[in-house]
Amino acid sequence: MKRHQYTWYGVGAIALWSTVVALVRVVAEHFGPVGGAASIYTVATIMLLFTGKTPAFSSLSKPYLLVGGLLFASYEICLSLALGWANSRHQAVEMMVINYLWPALTILIAVLGSAQKPSAWLYLCVLLTFTGVAWSITGDTQLTLPALIEHVQTNPLSYSLALFGALLWALYCNVTKRFADGNNAVSYFFALTSCGLWLQFALTEQPTINLNPGSVMWLILAGGAMAGGYALWNKALMGGNMLLLATLSYFTPILSALFSAFLLGISLSVSFWQGVVMVTVGSLLCWWVTRDVKPNQQTLAAMAEHQV
Repeated sequence: MKRHQYTWYGVGAIALWSTVVALVRVVAEHFGPVGGAASIYTVATIMLLFTGKTPAFSSLSKPYLLVGGLLFASYEICLSLALGWANSRHQAVEMMVINYLWPALTILIAVLGSAQKPSAWLYLCVLLTFTGVAWSITGDTQLTLPALIEHVQTNPLSYSLALFGALLWALYCNVTKRFADGNNAVSYFFALTSCGLWLQFALTEQPTINLNPGSVMWLILAGGAMAGGYALWNKALMGGNMLLLATLSYFTPILSALFSAFLLGISLSVSFWQGVVMVTVGSLLCWWVTRDVKPNQQTLAAMAEHQV
């Protein structure tokens, strides 16, 4: 009975994380891309410090804090700014699809970094996820390289940040498993992220933050979704079925697209949904074709611990 309870905590965490893309975008519209992201991570940091069990700073290894913190903060900044700088709400959801290349990239990096030769099927599965992204963002336009390039050129900065962020998170999942030694410094990493964003806010010209009851409500919801997701996930780690939860987490792109369509009030085309399904299936197949490879088994646990 207890294990089911912890597993449901994990399901709740996945549901909360699935709302983050839409909430970050809404807050960015009220606070500006940088100010909004900085405010969200500040609120989430405060919530985590009060609700979670933060390990003593001195008990954490320096490589974990340095490398993990840098990768974590860089990823979060890339993703939040990609969402905030998107030209429209629909384009922000496209950034979400690009972000979910990270599960396939995580497995690919783990296997390539091992002594075992990767199967050709793994490359095909990774190709499927990239094809799904291209299928989603080109929409009803015929999928050709010129059409894809033309679409990306409408906002090269956001698309580049989203893609680079996916790679950073894949590296984070692989690297931190080696250095973390079972510890979780997410609260410190959130604080580092907020400091980096506030520094950018102070040093660059940014739009004025629009404070009103509505914007504050969205800010609290966004920070709460981030912090609440991690708080519930930490509970799930205590006794939940992590294999089941890690498998369910692969379906986050679909759930995130559903929440985004609802919260942002946008309509997503059939081709967009087809692309999202391709990304999801491709990620699942990446795990399936490497399920007996030891580095992938270890990385699956890391992905479960560091899901976003």
